Amino acid sequence: MPNPHLQPDRERLMAHIREFARRVKLSGTREELESFHYLQAQMESYGYGTQLLSHDAFISLPGAAKVEVEGESLRCITHSMSVSTAAAGISGDLEYVGDGKEADLVGKDVAGKILLVDGIATEEVAALASAAGALGEIHVSPNEHLYEMCVSPVWGSPSQHTRSHLPKTVICTIAREDGVRLRDRLALGKKVRATLTAEVDTGWRRTPLLVAELQPAGEDKPFVLFSGHHDTWHFGVMDNGGANATMLEAARLLALHAGDWRRGLRICFWSGHSHGRYSGSAWYADEFFDELDRRCAVHVNVDSTGGEGATVLTNSGVSDELKPLALEVIDDVTGQRHAGRRHGRAADHSFWGVGIPSMFGSLSHQPPGPVTRLTALGWWWHTPHDTAEHIDPDNLSRDTRIVLETLWRLLTSPVLPLDYSVYAQALSQQLARLQAELSGRIDISALANAVDELGSSAKAVLEMKDLSSAKTARVNALLMRAGRHLVPLNYTSGERFHHDSALPHPAWPSLEGLRALAAQPVGLPDMPFYAVHARQTRNRLVHGLREANAALHAALEDSQP
Repeated sequence: MPNPHLQPDRERLMAHIREFARRVKLSGTREELESFHYLQAQMESYGYGTQLLSHDAFISLPGAAKVEVEGESLRCITHSMSVSTAAAGISGDLEYVGDGKEADLVGKDVAGKILLVDGIATEEVAALASAAGALGEIHVSPNEHLYEMCVSPVWGSPSQHTRSHLPKTVICTIAREDGVRLRDRLALGKKVRATLTAEVDTGWRRTPLLVAELQPAGEDKPFVLFSGHHDTWHFGVMDNGGANATMLEAARLLALHAGDWRRGLRICFWSGHSHGRYSGSAWYADEFFDELDRRCAVHVNVDSTGGEGATVLTNSGVSDELKPLALEVIDDVTGQRHAGRRHGRAADHSFWGVGIPSMFGSLSHQPPGPVTRLTALGWWWHTPHDTAEHIDPDNLSRDTRIVLETLWRLLTSPVLPLDYSVYAQALSQQLARLQAELSGRIDISALANAVDELGSSAKAVLEMKDLSSAKTARVNALLMRAGRHLVPLNYTSGERFHHDSALPHPAWPSLEGLRALAAQPVGLPDMPFYAVHARQTRNRLVHGLREANAALHAALEDSQP
């Protein structure tokens, strides 16, 4: 049952909401920094030690935009990381490409054209349009609202190796009604010419990052990382003011019972989420990689809590080993049954390469509706309408209780609630789909055996009882060591020290080398090339599982009298 002492104060939550409603908090601006000072003062009043850091980030702030079609000016916006134009803009013929996915571009010569795309602007469409040589994109909103977006496919600030992946197109969004008219004209075979003008302020600037910490267990001990972004589109009272209110109230209440914690709590408020593609959390992961590797047990992220009408609590993302904890907490607090959805490539989850298990992001969602949107966070999301009127105090209190209970269990459980038997089951299901297709091409029996071993060892670890405090600490350290090998296999291509792109990823991207081999027709002359990469993929997986199994075996040995 939920801890009865962890009941959020509704008036405190709403007081924070009123404060966050005062400012537009674009990344790296004076107004954002003023709001960070409020966060810092609050955290210090709760007894946390704080550091207000400042770092360089590649930030893109959209300005004025114009879409003209044969003399008619359409209501529009441009986007973070769009190409900026000269005053004359760029002109080209329109080409309708549906949703703008890879399949939609097959057989179309879009070089030098402006693409008319159904739906909210995304980094995926920007990357495909850039690669195809398009001049620009006009996205058609699913309704009358124009949704702000960052369209960079680069996770965090770009390096000299990834800066070439930034969009090369001018990108704007228009309302549905205008888009339908353009689409209808193209369907009649008419040639339609458009001119796009965009002012986008893109470049390096200093951005803030607040770190607040309590370490009752002692310095250099493990900690739970709890994070959310503070920069906003417009006033961003739900996204991300609701989550920031949740973070502050959770921090206050948890600190009152810090004597019961078994590990520390580090709370980070990021900038650069909205205008730098998670530049704050990506910088922090890079700058503090060694400390995070040694000490961070779990990452809990929170985004957009308390929205009116947000009654669905079953779809928040969570890594496999934390699914049982998410299920228990959400059931205990709300009576809803969490579906165990895996994370998407979003929400400041910049720590998978480090090997840190993670929970949440957006937590409460809108019920399905007739209009398909990019998120289920309400029609006002990423628009000027994200104001205090769309915060439901009851929903904000409920979401905060979920976060509080989750953090309480992570902070106070003697053994970290990391169930790697669930991870093993999920990976086993992936391998079962591949095994028959790979028969006669590559031997993955060692991989399958290592997964079976992981499942057995993980279950045995969960059954350990009556451990001394010293043995408990050792078991937790070994669980963290296992995660350093397992989490990257689940959520990255396998490279721990460089961030994968921000583009959509398949489940278990580390398996892609095996999947590519399995997809080749029998007798294909290029098969040996695919086999080379498949062997390397298999070996990376086997190595990671072997190291994780060694850690769990050591934990089991430590549990012996």
